[in-house]
Amino acid sequence: MSMTISDEQSLDNAGVRVTAVRLLVWRQVRHGFSDAFSLADLESALPTVDRSTLFRTLTTLSEAHLLHEIDDGSGSQKYCVCHHDDTRHCEGHVHLTCRVCHRTYCLPHVRIPSVSLPEGFRVEETEYVVKGVCPHCALL
Repeated sequence: MSMTISDEQSLDNAGVRVTAVRLLVWRQVRHGFSDAFSLADLESALPTVDRSTLFRTLTTLSEAHLLHEIDDGSGSQKYCVCHHDDTRHCEGHVHLTCRVCHRTYCLPHVRIPSVSLPEGFRVEETEYVVKGVCPHCALL
């Protein structure tokens, strides 16, 4: 039987001090978005919270590895809830940005392929964004 962790407990487990705003934002991003979202998307979903508070909260959640940031080339930073492994770091997975609807999707079961670098180089971060068409837009 799988146990669902509460929103408060997941913040606490990540070392994030639980406040009313952080809990409100975390609930929205955890349960209100099925794919990647932007600060503007969050502002639309939570119009009573000011932009700077939302941005600071997203930064806090990202630093705690509850969210990961995605640069999909749109010029607007996207965020997605992390799919954790045992190290509390987001697993390296591929994202797809649809050229029709411009949504970005996390593909947590599609792993980023390993890249061999020349001697002396060290990987610190890897992003892998595929541009194509999502299943919904492919039917149009």
